Amino acid sequence: MIRFLVDLSCRYRAAVAGVVLAAATLGVWSALHLPCDALPDTGDRQVIVFSRWDRSPGIIEDQVTYPLVTRMMGLPRVRTVRGISDYGYSWVYVIFEDGTDRYWARTRVQEQLASASQSLPAGVNVELGPNANGLGWIFQYVLSDPAGNYNAGQLRATQDWYVRYHLRAVPGVAEVASVGGFESQYQVIVDPLKLRALGVSMMQVVEAVKKSNTEASGRLIELAGAEYMIRGRGYLRSAADLESVPIAGEGESAVVRVRDVGVVRLGPDMRRGAADWNGAGEHVSGIVVMREGANALDVIRGVKAKLQQIESGLPAGVRVEIVYDRSAFIESALRGLRNTLLEIMLTVAVVILIFLGDFASAMIPVVTAPLTILIALAIFYPLGIPLNILSIGGLALAVGTLVDASIVVVEQVHKKLELQPARGVHKAVRAALHSLRSL
Repeated sequence: MIRFLVDLSCRYRAAVAGVVLAAATLGVWSALHLPCDALPDTGDRQVIVFSRWDRSPGIIEDQVTYPLVTRMMGLPRVRTVRGISDYGYSWVYVIFEDGTDRYWARTRVQEQLASASQSLPAGVNVELGPNANGLGWIFQYVLSDPAGNYNAGQLRATQDWYVRYHLRAVPGVAEVASVGGFESQYQVIVDPLKLRALGVSMMQVVEAVKKSNTEASGRLIELAGAEYMIRGRGYLRSAADLESVPIAGEGESAVVRVRDVGVVRLGPDMRRGAADWNGAGEHVSGIVVMREGANALDVIRGVKAKLQQIESGLPAGVRVEIVYDRSAFIESALRGLRNTLLEIMLTVAVVILIFLGDFASAMIPVVTAPLTILIALAIFYPLGIPLNILSIGGLALAVGTLVDASIVVVEQVHKKLELQPARGVHKAVRAALHSLRSL
């Protein structure tokens, strides 16, 4: 078979050159579209179901985790299901067989959640985890305030309501998680003795507070040929508004309000304003999680571009600082492959020129090495192999073996021509390849 391929290639040289150029062109296209990452994804194909409920681990295990685990065990192509219960939280890991389509798996889990959520206790919030794998954490930044003009709650609000929404619109971003700071909140501290004295229950207070922060629609009033839209504005704007929320009773003098049964205080991030902050500076971090199967290099570049675009809308004095950027590792690996390829080609060309004194022979490794890498990249794309440290390292090692084979072939061709100059270059190439095959 090898002899047949060698003879066929020597006989149809133009066709072989055309096939090689076509494969190399496909390799260039694949190189521009292959996903790039620092490390290969060796994790399981899994879908995470995350639940929140303010209960103890034992209750969550019995009423949330166990029902979800038993529901997920009947899904097709599921290899195993694992459940973890903690204070106020539950995680269910549904692990599918290798090769399962990630979106098909998420759809099957979502279908089961639609029916399983009906049997869960009231107040349980169930959601799917982000469409990412264990290597999805690709970028992290910090919103910092060196001058100390803003507290941790204000920075967290900027992260949650401004920066986060813009970054989630970047193609390839699955989730933007916020770390640090405080979420804005009002706390109602109820006195049980006052509740008993006024004849009000705790559920009445909870329901009153829930219903107070809302708006109501009205109707249209026609007056003097014009229409006026009526609505009731009831959004809370301060602690005083919350204190005035009615709980029970009729008539102004008989109404029991929130301030009559307890104290309304600001959350830990709202108790001090910018004027009396300590001035030490605060920061809130944001973690960008990449969607599974996306190109990490393109996603990081899109996130950086978006941060530069929205930086002008940040509060005065607030800066965005990058603390983790995986693109530096990816670009370093790509530069390493490029530099290794250039060093090998130049070294081999110089060695052949010195020992053989033939410029055309020196160009053979220079041409074959990049062409072979491009042909290998053309195979990467249909097989779904991304560019990472492992695959790039394999290419770098293969270049050395390839160049070594090129040197041996060139040396054998020159030896055949020295022994029989009249046979011609093509016959010498065929004879050299056949003699190498017999070694």
